[in-house]
This record gives sequence, structure tokens and C-alpha cells, in this order.
Amino acid sequence: MNWTGLWNRHALFTPLLAIVLLAGCAESKSTGPSLDELDLSSLAATVDTEAAKSSDTPTTETDTVATLAAPEKNNLKLGFIKLTDCAPLVIAKEKGFFADEGLQVDVEAQPNWKTLLDRVINGELDGAHMLSGQPIAATIGIGTEAHIITAFTMDLNGNGITVSNNIWQKMQENDAKLKSPTPPHPISADSLRPVVDEYQASGTPLKMGMVFPVSTHNYELRYWLAASGIHPGMYTETDTVGETNADVLLSVTPPPMMPTVLEAGNIQGYCVGEPWNQQAVAKGIGVPVTTNYDVWKNNPEKVFGVTKRWNDENPNTHVAVIKALIRAGKWLDETDADGKFVNREEACRILAKPNYVGADYDVIKNSMTGFFYFQKSDKRPMPDFNVFFKYHCTYPWYSDGVWFLTQMRRWGQITEPKSAQWYDETAKKIYRPDIYRKAAENLVAAGQLTDAEVPAKDTDGYKPPTEKGDFIDGVIYDGHDPIGYLNAHTIGNKDN
Repeated sequence: MNWTGLWNRHALFTPLLAIVLLAGCAESKSTGPSLDELDLSSLAATVDTEAAKSSDTPTTETDTVATLAAPEKNNLKLGFIKLTDCAPLVIAKEKGFFADEGLQVDVEAQPNWKTLLDRVINGELDGAHMLSGQPIAATIGIGTEAHIITAFTMDLNGNGITVSNNIWQKMQENDAKLKSPTPPHPISADSLRPVVDEYQASGTPLKMGMVFPVSTHNYELRYWLAASGIHPGMYTETDTVGETNADVLLSVTPPPMMPTVLEAGNIQGYCVGEPWNQQAVAKGIGVPVTTNYDVWKNNPEKVFGVTKRWNDENPNTHVAVIKALIRAGKWLDETDADGKFVNREEACRILAKPNYVGADYDVIKNSMTGFFYFQKSDKRPMPDFNVFFKYHCTYPWYSDGVWFLTQMRRWGQITEPKSAQWYDETAKKIYRPDIYRKAAENLVAAGQLTDAEVPAKDTDGYKPPTEKGDFIDGVIYDGHDPIGYLNAHTIGNKDN
């Protein structure tokens, strides 16, 4: 039982409980219940009802959200993949935010994204750190089919695109500006184009790794390549690998295996989350040429996902989990007066533990504390490389879901044209700001968030259109116009 929350529920609770206890202790014929016999939850509910009846003022929304019903399920198992952006789950556990909600949570690493999704669907996991594309793809029937929802976006940015030393040297030969120890950024794929042509002429196309067919990494890598006229391949009804018309072959590799596979020469580059780009720098086997912040400034990355059925059976538990995750994100992004992260080094030490990310503390710290190493000679400040709370990033924006749907259509995973209305309706089946807002408003009522830290109540769930420089190719994204966005690109499907 969450004693702290119970004792603080209403000012009326303490005197009423005191009366009951005194009655039990008084030397009279009346015999009150012992403390062990008291049903405190029922007593609190009685106080709530009586307070509402006796109040001279109408019940406000703040009054409504001040307390939440108890979780239906207290013992939870949540899955994650060994990446630094699992941090909100880990921190919610390690800093006691889950416990504050009356939840006993086990956080368990999974071997790959498919296994993680399958275990959520079959109930072995209550929920998980997921690729943003996984709830969407599952719900619309790409791959494993199940209705998955998300009420929480775990982070922005956090990925990089790394190439082998050999490929980097060839890119430098094609662009003299890249020969500097600190070349200008962002680095496009323009200097990679002749390398791709060289590999194709040899009969062995260039190969690059990404973590899953519906991952942000797949779409970001495709976006970066296509922006320079390099075709990353199309999915078709008969080509589920996505190699039709491809100039570069993209294959799935689990994130922790990326550096090993690159070093072995099985791939010549990859797109992955941290710390596996920084690992390539530390081992001296590759060079990160860009981050996804430069492909799309402040792009959504991971989400917390559950099945709709699980949410329907455990709505209070779900809200409690989201409350803890919001607090964890805020803790991770806390800065001092000089803008320096207050808690990130502690977070890196926690994530470095073998049962979490299991990489060296120094490697995790490279990107998590506001910097990023492109080369050992090229350390750059990137305070927004990992964003866990600010910019209202944890809110489940419909426009984020629509973007992923456009990429699935652009590259052929969605095989038929869809209307703009379909994009909107589909995003709203999956992204659940109503659940997020219930959690957030409860935190506001408790003084743990401010109103300004929650999106305005009159938002329609869509972010404003991007600015000209937000995407590496300069294309503007407006979630209200998915068809126009699709048609603005040279490579990929276009719809009427």
C-alpha cells in the first residue's frame, strides 16, 4: 500500500482517522476497530465522498485529478533493449519513482526488438521500451499484428550513422573538407555517392545495418541516403526485406552487435542508438558521420508501449507507470543555473551496470552528458543529443505517429495509397494523450510538474510544421498534410 499517498489524500483524512483510533482506545463500552482491521482505502473513499458533499464550491478538474484509484496490478515486468534511451525505465526503477506509485517493477533486457514485441503481445511483459514504429506497425498489421498503444514518448534524438574507417577515408577523398580533424557538420551522404557507385560496379553493393524494419534507424538511414540521391530500396508485397531498386543493401543487426559486425567487415556502416556509435570511436573501428539530430532536429525516438487489452484491464496501473516515467524524464533533463546536467553522470553510472546497458561508463558518458564524439579529434557540444523531458517531448503527439506512417508508405511497407484522414485516424488509435494527461495533471496537482511543463489543453495533438532547416534535405513536414509531405520527396512512393 502507498502509505504516503493515502495519508496526504485530503486534509479531512487525518482528523477522521484520529477520531476512529481514539474511539478504539477509549475506556468505554464502545469498541472501535484496531488499526489492522481498518480498511484505509474505504475510509479514504468515504472522506472523499463526504468532502465533496460538504464543499461549498464545485469540484474542479484539479480536485478530480488530485487522487487516483489504486493500481490493478502492482508487480510488473517491463522490457528494454540495451540502449541509453532506455534510461527513463531504468531511472524510474532505480530512483524509486515506480515504488512511489505502489509498483514493484522488474526491468528486464531483451535480446532483440522482435522478441521484445512478441513478449509484450503474449503477456510475458506488461510493457516495454519500444521503437516508435513498433506500436504503429503492429496495429496496422505490418509483421506481427496486435493493437499496441503508447501514452509516453521516451526521448528525442539519440541515434547516429557510423561508417567504417575505410569508407570514411573514401568519403574524405571525395570531399576535401572532410579531411580536417574537425570537418564541418552536418555531413550529408553526397561524398558517399561515388563510393556506392564503386561498390555497385564491383558487383557487391555497399551494406549498412539498421536495427529493425520499422525502426527510426531504418527510416533515418533511408532519409539520409535518399537526400543525396542514393536509393535505399523499396519494400513490396513480395520483397519484405526492402531491397527492390536499392543502391545500398540495408540489413537488420541487433544494436549491441553493430560494432562487432562492422569490425568484421560484414557491413560498411550502420545507424544505431547510443552507446554503439561512441563504441566505434572508442575502439577506433569507425567514424560517426552524422546524428539523427542533424537528419531531423528533435525527432521522436522510442516510446513506452503496451497492448490495448493490457491498458483496458489495468488503466490505473498504466497511469501510475506513466507518472513514474514522466518524473524520470524530468530528473534526467534537470540542469543547473549554467545549463549543466545535474543528474546525467549518475544516470550513466547506473546505465553502465551489466543488467542495464552494460557498456563502459566513459563510453555512455560521451553522448549522455551533452557532448558527442564524431572522432577522437572531434568532440562537439550537443546538449540536445539526448532529450528526455524538455520541449514537451514525452507527450504522445499524433504528428509523430503520422510521420512514421508516411515513412512506411514512402518505402512501400504500406502498399496502397491512403487518405489524409486515414493517417489521422490511425495515429489516434495508437497515440493516447488522454492517458498521458491524466498522469501529468495528477503530477501537477501534487506539485511535481508545472502547468507549463504539460502541453496546453487546447492542442489538437499536432506539433507545428517543421522549419526549413529541421530536416537535412530542407523538406517541411506538416502532420496535417501527410500526402503533400510524401510528394515533396524525389525518391519513394508518391500519392494523389
